[in-house]
Amino acid sequence: METYIKITQFLLSLSLLIILHELGHFIPAKLFKTRVEKFYLFFDYKFSIFKKKIGETVYGIGWIPLGGYVKISGMIDESMDKEQMAQPPQPWEFRSKPAWQRLIIMLGGVTVNFILGIFIYIMMFTAWGDNYVAAEDVKEGFYVSDLFKSLGFQDGDKIVKINDEVPFDVLDVNRHLFLRDIKNIEVNHPDGNAEIIELPEDIGLQMWQAGNLDPFNPRIHSILDSIVPGTPAFEAGLKKGDIITEINDQKVNYWDEFTHVVINNPKNKEIKVTVDRDGTNETFMIVPGDDQKLGVYPKGYTEDVITLSHKDYSFGESIRPGFAKAYWTLKDYMGQFKYVFTKKGATQLGGFITIGNIFPSKWNWQAFWNITALLSIMLGFMNLLPIPALDGGHVVFTMFEIISGRKPSDKFLEYAQIIGFIILISLLLFANGNDIYKWLTGQL
Repeated sequence: METYIKITQFLLSLSLLIILHELGHFIPAKLFKTRVEKFYLFFDYKFSIFKKKIGETVYGIGWIPLGGYVKISGMIDESMDKEQMAQPPQPWEFRSKPAWQRLIIMLGGVTVNFILGIFIYIMMFTAWGDNYVAAEDVKEGFYVSDLFKSLGFQDGDKIVKINDEVPFDVLDVNRHLFLRDIKNIEVNHPDGNAEIIELPEDIGLQMWQAGNLDPFNPRIHSILDSIVPGTPAFEAGLKKGDIITEINDQKVNYWDEFTHVVINNPKNKEIKVTVDRDGTNETFMIVPGDDQKLGVYPKGYTEDVITLSHKDYSFGESIRPGFAKAYWTLKDYMGQFKYVFTKKGATQLGGFITIGNIFPSKWNWQAFWNITALLSIMLGFMNLLPIPALDGGHVVFTMFEIISGRKPSDKFLEYAQIIGFIILISLLLFANGNDIYKWLTGQL
């Protein structure tokens, strides 16, 4: 059932994005009296699930959920309708329209994507407000990865400022370190001393190469919330609610102290775990499994560890943060995009299974709209890439015509369309091939 819920959310989001994107092309085309022959949700190779002709346009639903399209008369696109292009240009055709009109038609889809992303974020702020954690509300500080300890950070550090400014939501620190230009972080160390630590310019790349995208995590107490049946901890007799006080005779206050000893324990060697159970100390000798784990999960963030704050917005108040979130979503995605061209980035590239897994396994409208806004902005950016067969490729050729006064030949545009189509199909196969490989190897 959970899989079906994910698939339903994915298809609903995808359908909404496709229809609105294609409307972005359709509406200006009609305004400029350009004939639109087809308007399709999904691709209709060989046959359609549904189609109906209204006026001069056939509206339909294809059976291949890889996108959608509008077929505009007199335009060299994925249909490669050479017969039509061989005929003399007609007044209602795309190729007969002034370059500025063609440019607006081609930019219509991505414009809708960006506007949609902004609108969804504005409405989300209006409907649900915003949750955040102020810097002072991480009561026990953060535990820190080895990469950042080498820079001078310590377990238990409390973040005071980032780039000399108090952060609105301190839990955004990891994402900002990876994707934005963070030059320094001011912390209060556990001994009470304050320090401003300067960061290397390539800290995001270092995090990526080290596979360390979450260097700062709020400290939580070592209280067990669940024990997985059949695991070493379960067989030894640990129970929900146990408070771990010692491990191998070392005092433990925080979960990261406990996991550090477990991870670094020699393989197949017993670990001595002492817990406080209802006020009584009990000791267990446990041998970790082959994965070097005991099979326990901690109690999550409680009020004594983190205080979550909430801010409500009226519609008018939502406009500014809505625009800001859309802007930073686009900027962060563009910052992340550069990692795709690394060896590791290529292996992380995902297709439809990866995208579908972003959606929650239980229906959640807030999560659905948040993901849809993200995908809309991503789709807008991807379609602007200067690759023939994408909107960005058509925009480049039209801009060349406007600037130079010379229109590329139809033959050149046909070859460019073929090359662009091959590039897109190759990327599609590679990304979805990655998904299949990860699924077969249990990584998805």
